[in-house]
Formats: sequence, C-alpha cells, structure tokens
Amino acid sequence: MLHHVIVTFGKSREYEFKFAAGVSAEEARKWFDHEFVALNCDVVTPTGKILAVDRILSVARYAGEARFQDATGWAEQFARHTAALLGRELIRVDVEHYCIGY
Repeated sequence: MLHHVIVTFGKSREYEFKFAAGVSAEEARKWFDHEFVALNCDVVTPTGKILAVDRILSVARYAGEARFQDATGWAEQFARHTAALLGRELIRVDVEHYCIGY
C-alpha cells in the first residue's frame, strides 16, 4: 500500500511524503508518545483524554515547521508513523487549523 501524507502549516506551506507502509500501529503509538513528551506538548481536552489525532497535531505544532522544511529524517518518521497510526492511504495534517483530513 502506498501512503501519501501532506503536512500543511498554511497556504503554500505544504510538505508531502509518499512511501510504502513500514511501521506497525503499535510502533507508531510508542513513537508519538515519546515525541509528545519530548516536545512538552500540551493539549486541553474537555474529557482529559488525548486522542491519536490530538497527539499527531500537537507533535507537528510543537515540533514546528522548521523540522519539515529541513526535510530531515524526523519529518519522514512523522509521516510514516502518522500513516501507521491512522491506517489511511491519504492523510492531510493541517497544523494551522488543527485538523486532519482523509
């Protein structure tokens, strides 16, 4: 299965990643748990429960656009783990509007 993940920080500020599947959903959960803590992410939810999409959006926001601009291995890892966690072929992570589309 080919995955396509688009991370956007606003108009004309999109970063695209295309790749074949590679990591498991469990590995993806662990990666996002680690990054969430390492980046000191903070999400306020009415229920107090942090959903997978909250983790993905928060990690992207707190990591910042520079990590995606530099096209580092970190950005590719983010995309691979996002695809594994959500199990979708096409994912759009809209950091500016704090939403994920399929």
